Amino acid sequence: MRALARLWRDFAASLAGRIALLLMLGIASASIASLFVAEHLRILALQHLQLERVVASTADIANRFAHNPQVTQRQLDARELFGVRNAMPAVVLGDADPRLIDMLKQGMGEQAGVTVKHITNSCFAESYVDQNSIAGVKGKIDIDCWQVGFTDARGVRRLVTIDLFALQIPHNGSLDPIYLFLIVMASALISLWAARLTTVPLRRLTHSAQRFSLSSDPEAIPVTGPGEVRVALETFNLMQQRVRDGFRERTHILAAIAHDLQTPITRLRLRLEQVEEGALRERLVADLAAMQSLVRDGLDLARSTENREQWSMVDIDSLVTSLVEDHAEMGAPVFLAGHCDVSAWIKPDALTRCLENLVSNAIKYGGEAQVSCSLNDRHVEISVADSGPGIPPERIAEMFEPFVRGETSRSRSTGGTGIGLTIARTQARGFGATLTLANRPGGGLVALLAFPIDGTSDGI
Repeated sequence: MRALARLWRDFAASLAGRIALLLMLGIASASIASLFVAEHLRILALQHLQLERVVASTADIANRFAHNPQVTQRQLDARELFGVRNAMPAVVLGDADPRLIDMLKQGMGEQAGVTVKHITNSCFAESYVDQNSIAGVKGKIDIDCWQVGFTDARGVRRLVTIDLFALQIPHNGSLDPIYLFLIVMASALISLWAARLTTVPLRRLTHSAQRFSLSSDPEAIPVTGPGEVRVALETFNLMQQRVRDGFRERTHILAAIAHDLQTPITRLRLRLEQVEEGALRERLVADLAAMQSLVRDGLDLARSTENREQWSMVDIDSLVTSLVEDHAEMGAPVFLAGHCDVSAWIKPDALTRCLENLVSNAIKYGGEAQVSCSLNDRHVEISVADSGPGIPPERIAEMFEPFVRGETSRSRSTGGTGIGLTIARTQARGFGATLTLANRPGGGLVALLAFPIDGTSDGI
């Protein structure tokens, strides 16, 4: 229940959820309101039809009085006419529908002096009870009556009662609760589809921004969708390109500096070889070698941030197995502990260099490297574990910083300068992978490299 409530809160807080809710409320409200308006107009039309029949009956009796008043009066006295009778005595009169008054005045003219009242008490209903005079009608029939006065064509004032079957509004099934519920459900489904379709470009942009924060060489976003979205995507792609250009320019500058330093360093080394005092010469040569190593490592680190390698589909097991066998043939303690049997969309050289650094670190500082591959929710996870002393938990995060080394035992005498993990993480970011370190429960350190199979993190 808590998970469902949390899911609902997350959905309501998302842009897609808010759009879906607003659309659902709007569509459902408009649909239901339209049904009520249509029902109201239908009732008005039926009422108008009833009033038209009253006007027609009044015009007919007025026409009869105009042509043959004696016969018409005799027919009224004998109740031989259907729908019109002499004015009823002792009836309760109420106001008639204003629309009927206007229609009678327009139909008969102002000279007729039309007056009309609605009879509100019982009106001839007993005349139709239990007489079976109308096929299909049984029992008491509701009758509506109007008392209409007018001056006929001969100038005689007439007062008659017009009676019609009471208007029966047929039931409208479209306003039943089940149909209203279906309208709400249909509105919800349409709204969810529309909200998801609307937010696809935004999710693509969000995903690309996340990849850009992790990868040094993300792919450009396809520019599709509405105009505003295309402008945003084009702007984002331009920003990515400018950032990449900035990195490449920095790399080129560092490469040029390192290259230019090689010549004076070599010349300086040759001159140091000419120092006569042996102890001093060795110290100077050692310092120069250390400086040359730092220049070379700095150049490697700078070059690692620039990766123009193309993406390709690679058999991960083959790549990992080949790497392990290469080290094993050189006599290194490297073992393959698990296969994942999957091909992934990656940059193979970047993955190889990343794993090479991790395996070399594991052998150098942990005594051995156990490499295994597994699948986890469409993500490939490659772990490289060693049996060394591990790293204090508070120092794990800083191990990825350039020129930061682990324990004091990992001195420069071991050959490391502290950029192996930095380069490994940079190479991993080049194909959207994440690299993390953790101490193993039984001792040692494990580096976990995780990346999506299809080169994306959510398959958008």
